[in-house]
Amino acid sequence: MKFATAVAALLVSASACSQKAPAPSASPIVATRRLPSPADYRNGLSEADRRQMYHLSEGSEMNIPFPSAMTVTRASVSALLAVPLAAQSADRLAGKNVSIAQTTYKGRNAIQVVATPEAPNAASYAVVKDVLFRDGTIEVDLAGQPAAGAGGGARGFIGIAFRLQGDGSYEYIYLRPTNGRADDQIRRNHSTQYSSHPNFDFARSRQEAPEKYESYVDLQPGVWTKYKIEVEGRKARLYVHGAEQPCLIVDDLKLEPREGGVALWVGPGTEGYFSNLKIAAK
Repeated sequence: MKFATAVAALLVSASACSQKAPAPSASPIVATRRLPSPADYRNGLSEADRRQMYHLSEGSEMNIPFPSAMTVTRASVSALLAVPLAAQSADRLAGKNVSIAQTTYKGRNAIQVVATPEAPNAASYAVVKDVLFRDGTIEVDLAGQPAAGAGGGARGFIGIAFRLQGDGSYEYIYLRPTNGRADDQIRRNHSTQYSSHPNFDFARSRQEAPEKYESYVDLQPGVWTKYKIEVEGRKARLYVHGAEQPCLIVDDLKLEPREGGVALWVGPGTEGYFSNLKIAAK
């Protein structure tokens, strides 16, 4: 039986079943089917399956080489075929106080996210549909710069919001690209930022714990930058430019650790670009 027929039979079967997968073919499987439910991820997935979870690549769809020695169950086949379309597809996002456009930016397929003028701080983002995340790793290539006509305080604020709840609360870690090479050392020290919406913004963090939730890292506005956060419980780590060591360490995330959404986040006056998003939930 050809693999496609075997997969179809497994997916329509009313009971869970397992069998050895056929040998890998030269062509990878193209994952273009439905999104996984949280239950798919919590039940019956191997560690290898989990690493494939929520991998959103630069193209319009993801190619996954089929494992050579894997026992295929209904759950694991669903996981393999349930990888979401790339974040470069604008219909995979739900915006709040932003414009969203699929575009090419400096040679890459990307999503442009621009904050709506006059939107308040921490109110502009694009939620990745059908994604739930509590602990794990989020990686993305991003580029932020002040939008045309932005005020003097614009810094190209750009990052990721996570554990987004139905009441609008969320955690977020972001960059200030124009600060990275500023001639003012204090501004350089504010190149990265952790905040929590709505009750722990940058102003409150500076008042209650100056410098604790910010750090320096070399940045340039409008330049593609590798960004990665690791989240576990109350802890988060930010890695930039593929560095092995974090440039920002947070040991006391302010919200209760709960599963929630993930969003591409931009601050006031920002024109942002995102590509190659990968979300690996634990």
